[in-house]
Amino acid sequence: MKRTIFAVLAGAVIIATGCISTVTDSKTFAVSYGKDSVAGRYRLPVNTVYDAAKAVINADGVLLTEYIPHDYTNAVLSLQGRVNDCKVWIRVEQVDPKISQVDVQARSHWGRVDLELVHQIEKEIALQLAK
Repeated sequence: MKRTIFAVLAGAVIIATGCISTVTDSKTFAVSYGKDSVAGRYRLPVNTVYDAAKAVINADGVLLTEYIPHDYTNAVLSLQGRVNDCKVWIRVEQVDPKISQVDVQARSHWGRVDLELVHQIEKEIALQLAK
């Protein structure tokens, strides 16, 4: 009886975990679902916002990957890094000629949402742009 209950619980855990899409259109392991990204809009060019995002990631952690997704008509730049043992994805997109949007997403080592880190990084990007 105990083995059956354990097997059912283990099966439920396996089904509950899965993959999610990141803001950079890649896939990652996730245990919890829900809001895991924050967006901010700025009246600055894409390259300026992207440079600020790179500076924040380099100051707080390690920059792992920079890339340009080619499936979009707008100017889009993306990066992936690690901050406080969490994976962080940042996407900077040109919404219109004068406005850029930055999307920040973070997941912990075990796939859990780290919304506090997401807010912190987005605020640091805004502060970096204010300099």
